[in-house]
Amino acid sequence: MRSHGVIQSSAEEEEEMREVIEMEETEVKRANIDHQKPSVCVLDSSSYVGFSILKGLLSRGYKVHAAIQNNGETEIVRKIRELERMEERLVVFVVDVLDYQSIVGALKGCSALFCSLDSSDGYDDKMVDLEVRGAINVVEACAQTETIEKIVFSSSLASSIWRENISVEKDIDEKSWSDPEFCRRQKLWYALAKTLSEQAAWALAMDRMLSMVSVNAGLVLGPSVAQQNPRPTMSYLKGAAEMYENGVLAFVDVDFLVDVHIRTYEDKSTCGRYICFSQIINTDEEAIKLAEALSPLISLPPGYQCQASVAYADKLRKTKLNKLVESAAY
Repeated sequence: MRSHGVIQSSAEEEEEMREVIEMEETEVKRANIDHQKPSVCVLDSSSYVGFSILKGLLSRGYKVHAAIQNNGETEIVRKIRELERMEERLVVFVVDVLDYQSIVGALKGCSALFCSLDSSDGYDDKMVDLEVRGAINVVEACAQTETIEKIVFSSSLASSIWRENISVEKDIDEKSWSDPEFCRRQKLWYALAKTLSEQAAWALAMDRMLSMVSVNAGLVLGPSVAQQNPRPTMSYLKGAAEMYENGVLAFVDVDFLVDVHIRTYEDKSTCGRYICFSQIINTDEEAIKLAEALSPLISLPPGYQCQASVAYADKLRKTKLNKLVESAAY
């Protein structure tokens, strides 16, 4: 009986050993798969959207070059530094977007750039020029980097919706552009910056024959957005009443936005612009929910009650994005 017990114990040990070996082989395979994924760069990783993209890429097994601007030790920058200490697939670079040579260093060995420029200080006429120059330098740096295969450029719906005749527009889609002169007259600096920087990036990318897509996002909502992204959020919302009444006030969930950015990179067939939003705000009830989601940036008057249920007509179209999302589901 003792002998039988020894034999049974030995068999159990062999089974356990087999399971351990299989687990180790599975981990090796996963590591190899992750190792095979190319390195990519996210600039500016310290922006709210940039940091979200960075985390999304890491969770999918990419090695990430996190390019940050030297704008002080923000909460997001501290989180990036903490991640760098724990995550061997993350390398941090400090860059100056007005010096494309510094960007080249961050791009070395990367197959793609996720460009997400946002001013943490908000927008004025001077910031417009800085963002345009930054976008040009980023694209030029990509042109000087042989390994770059694609640029995913984070833009905004604000680059498509603002013009004199917004009230008579029927459909706003990837072919639509905001009118820079109208934006200047109305001091819509955020919209002007996003319009001119995207147009400059497209012009240079086409001249340098670079593959590029842009993701034109609605107002970004997500965890701690009011605390971590206050000024860009408020800059986007300048003219919110006009956007709302004309059926072009829309938001996008940051997780969905990240997924779209990564899909446009991974799908080799993607090209051009992609209007990206989760929902259009066109009723008073939805507007109140949006204000509550952005508290304390936006506060409703005490005792405010929902007005009559008037629904403004939707004008935004994202047919192109829907096709991308549907194709990825199969």
